[in-house]
Amino acid sequence: MCSFYLFVALVLLPLFCTQSFAARSIHFHVGVILDLNSTASPVGRIGMRSLKMALDDFYSFHRDYKTRLVLHPVDSKGSVVDAAAAALHLLQDVKVDAIIGPQKSAQVNFVMELGDKAHVPIISFSATSPSLARQTPYFVQTAQSDANQVQAIASIIKAFSWTQVVLIYEDTEFGNGIIPYLSNALQDVNARVPYRSVLPISATDELISNELYKMMTMQTRVFVVHMTQFLGTRVFLKARELGMMTEGYVWIITSEMTDQFSSFSSDVAEAMQGVLGARPLIPKSNELDSFASRLRMIRQENPDMNQDEMSVFGLWAYDTLWALGLAAERVGSSRSSSSTTENETSANFTSPFTYRVSETGPELLKAFLGTRFSGLSGEFNLVEGQLKHTSFEIVNVVGSIERPVGTWTPLSTSMATFRSIIWPGDSIKPPRGWEFPIKGKQLRIAVPEKLGFNDFLQVKTDNRTDETTVSGYYKEVFDSVMHALPYALPYKFVPYSFIKPDGSRNGSYNDLVFQVSLQKDYDGALGDITITSDRSGFADFTMPFAEGGVACIVPIKYEDENDVLIFLHPLTIQLWITTAILYISTAMVTWILAKRVMQSSRESLSQNVGMSCLLPFFPGERIEVILICLILVTWAFVANLLSSTYTASLSSRLTIANLLGSVTNVEQLIANGDYVGYQDGSFLENYLIKLGFDQAKLKNYTSADGCKQGLSLGSKNNGISAYCDVLPHIKVILSQACGKYVMIKPVYRTDGFAFAFPKAFPAVAAISRAIIQLTENGTIPNLEQQYLPKPECVGPDSSSPPPARVSLRSFSVLFAITGFVTLTCLIVSLALHLHKKTPLDQRIADLGTNACSRIRHYVKRDHRPSSTPEMEIGQVEEIRSSSNGDVVEIEVIPSDH
Repeated sequence: MCSFYLFVALVLLPLFCTQSFAARSIHFHVGVILDLNSTASPVGRIGMRSLKMALDDFYSFHRDYKTRLVLHPVDSKGSVVDAAAAALHLLQDVKVDAIIGPQKSAQVNFVMELGDKAHVPIISFSATSPSLARQTPYFVQTAQSDANQVQAIASIIKAFSWTQVVLIYEDTEFGNGIIPYLSNALQDVNARVPYRSVLPISATDELISNELYKMMTMQTRVFVVHMTQFLGTRVFLKARELGMMTEGYVWIITSEMTDQFSSFSSDVAEAMQGVLGARPLIPKSNELDSFASRLRMIRQENPDMNQDEMSVFGLWAYDTLWALGLAAERVGSSRSSSSTTENETSANFTSPFTYRVSETGPELLKAFLGTRFSGLSGEFNLVEGQLKHTSFEIVNVVGSIERPVGTWTPLSTSMATFRSIIWPGDSIKPPRGWEFPIKGKQLRIAVPEKLGFNDFLQVKTDNRTDETTVSGYYKEVFDSVMHALPYALPYKFVPYSFIKPDGSRNGSYNDLVFQVSLQKDYDGALGDITITSDRSGFADFTMPFAEGGVACIVPIKYEDENDVLIFLHPLTIQLWITTAILYISTAMVTWILAKRVMQSSRESLSQNVGMSCLLPFFPGERIEVILICLILVTWAFVANLLSSTYTASLSSRLTIANLLGSVTNVEQLIANGDYVGYQDGSFLENYLIKLGFDQAKLKNYTSADGCKQGLSLGSKNNGISAYCDVLPHIKVILSQACGKYVMIKPVYRTDGFAFAFPKAFPAVAAISRAIIQLTENGTIPNLEQQYLPKPECVGPDSSSPPPARVSLRSFSVLFAITGFVTLTCLIVSLALHLHKKTPLDQRIADLGTNACSRIRHYVKRDHRPSSTPEMEIGQVEEIRSSSNGDVVEIEVIPSDH
């Protein structure tokens, strides 16, 4: 009997105590709005199961907590209206403190407004649309926003250098919300979105098939699918049926479908082989392994239950309830009783939206937003009402599993490497991302067919068979480039005629490029097509394969070698005149100084000057002799240098042909108003007008022979004074003209010749890389030497300037030195004469004497030392001037002997 009472005490007492504690705990009522019985998506079922498991685990772990969460689940039945009705019921009747849900983004858009007015937190672990972010302060996203995964998807596109992506998404709040963020992320990695396929959630199989077939006719083969399970699985089944899950295609799914792949049927899984997916990276932990084990046990114990695998939405739901439980405990006993304040719009009107305003809600929201812990899904940390950005895992669907092939983190700038990927069609080679559409298996490359200027590309069409034969340098370059691509790119040449049957012009290069952009008759073009800013606006160009630039040529004339005045040509007229003046002035100064030497010596002038240079102590007027010597030596140096320069310049003129253009530069052409020719159909007409040429003075030519004839006539004879074209054509004309024309300056820089393709043509980058490769390895330069026209004759080198005439500036310094030496010697000689011939007292008395008469007398003196009798030392001789009777006293200075 005692043992019985002891058993009762041990068994019933803990139960009684637990019930008593539960009766004393503070209850927080939490509404749950999910699609509990939906066959379209398992998220509702998974979420509800995780919430119940979290509730049991939380209070098993926190037995001493004074608060208790009480869940009130309501099925929203996949409808926005039912979700709104469920929220009103929970707010009005149950008077909940918080609501977990609704499940879908469209449902949240309405319910969050009700929660905001009632001050009740609306917490969703499944609504991932970025458009929901912080629309109201009482809405909290405990799931990763779809905006967080767009960078991970863009990194896949960048890693494989795909340039075009088609977006396929459903026309719902969930589907539309991610598109602006995804488009921007793709733009950041230089990927273009040529088409967006928007499918309604109720799309029929026929509508899905039509959309997929439309995408099959496009070039793009990279598709990003953002859909829920219900619509996304149907799209993949139809894609397999139409043959779009084969080699060459790329399919990428977002986290919604990636997470739910384990719940897909085997038929759907088979249809999705090779698909890439992105999903939040869930860190491994013991708690996560324990949770997965319990799920497996539950499925084993309930074989009739839906076999839903572990989902990230279930983990987010689990962590959400734990965070709410922690927040409720923080609010705890401080909460007041529920407010009975009614939200009424009028005293006389009973609104169906009448509900209480919670006073606990703001405190609970604040505590919830500040909750942090390590949950099953990783770190639970809310930033501005959203779960903090986490890493994403890239998986590859192979068989019935999703095999991880890479990881993207928020700090990553790109996906540098991937593990081996199995692509659709069991291919291991990364797809190039584009293919030819069904409507055309070969590229239609337009080639210009014209009358002239066919040195680089010859296009001939047989009128009987209508077959086109293409040959020439550009064709060989194009063939080499296409063969150098890492993949096969079939093409055919289609002529684009510049000439109508009546001989008139049919189009221009601008028209050709525009037709390529339309993609109706042509998919590309080759020829002498220059890259311009206007053309780049509606077409894409490859790297140039030929040089660019615009230049003008003019007729040339030769300098006459038999000209009787050719000896004057080496020096300019200014140099000739200056040399003559300096020569005469030097001779006059030398003559003046020489007269003094002749008076003091019995020898001749030449003997005195020569001996004086050799024997400094030669008797006589040594200073005058030295000055003459200095003048002559300086002048001899300049004269010798001038003579050498003259001889060299004259020799070059007699041995090298001096060709002169009729004009020397483009500015002179514009100033003269001369007529100028250009190639018909090219961009040069507008280009020359921009340079300043009058449009009325421009003439177009369809062949090189026509422009040569125009140059021979000249502007005055209804011809042209100059012809302007791109450098390759100018060089061909010069090589064939036998020295008749010369290129004038400047040469204007432009982009070179390139291949034209429609905007966003996916192979442009690869073709450009092939051009660079063939240029570096010498293939294109070798083709240029092989196919470009050879010169028919060797003419003068128009690039070498004619011998220049020697100008005065070249000798200005030497002439200045010579003049300075000559003038200085004259002044020194005159000063010495005036100082030496006048006694001190006489100089003082005759300060006012006319100096000009003394200088004139100095110049005109004519002594004859040989006939003059010898005079004693100190004797003074009076000599009267015959001109004015002035007396000049000369004191005899003793000689050295």
